[in-house]
Amino acid sequence: MRIAVLGTGSVGRTIAARLAELGHQVTIGTRDVAAIRAGEHAHWAAQHPEVGLATFADAATGAELVVNATSGTGSLPALTAAGTTNLAGKVLLDIANPLDFSAGFPPTLTVPDTDSLAERIQREFPQARVVKSLNTMTAELMVRPRQLAEGEHSVFVSGDDAEAKRIVTGLLVSFGHTDVIDLGDLSTARGTEMLMPLWLRLYGRLDTAIFNIKVVR
Repeated sequence: MRIAVLGTGSVGRTIAARLAELGHQVTIGTRDVAAIRAGEHAHWAAQHPEVGLATFADAATGAELVVNATSGTGSLPALTAAGTTNLAGKVLLDIANPLDFSAGFPPTLTVPDTDSLAERIQREFPQARVVKSLNTMTAELMVRPRQLAEGEHSVFVSGDDAEAKRIVTGLLVSFGHTDVIDLGDLSTARGTEMLMPLWLRLYGRLDTAIFNIKVVR
């Protein structure tokens, strides 16, 4: 597929590199292409020449699927820059978490438990097909789950569009995930986003990000 990954941070780069490795045509979207090319991204880009770089709008225009890998507070502005028309009808995989670091660590959630970032994105871009997934683990496990317990842990999907969830589930399986749990409609993303306070406490306690939840049933 032609995939746009919005966000040039470590999560976006990790996702983009793995998707390219699996044979997808990948473009990373950013706000300021020239600034990113002149910064630390240049070294990474030299190691991944198969991954393109474009503005949010240009990346989204040519994509069949868009991954929101921006920070939670930057998600709506980035998607607005990508363009409502450019997102219409497309699967929008949202892996961001609504975290506020303004008061230090650990961060708080910017979206209450009666809503979610994913739902806000869907309301803002009603013609996009939003699916929430992968936000409950660190980026390396998102794309290479079998490095931990041979992949015996769980990943969740939430969304209102069954076909969009099927497409995202296919990507997750291609990454190596074996336990994909469909939680239901997009409102169930409230639960996975609210896992982040627990995840952050575990990260601090375990002193590693290489851990995940396994649903035993």
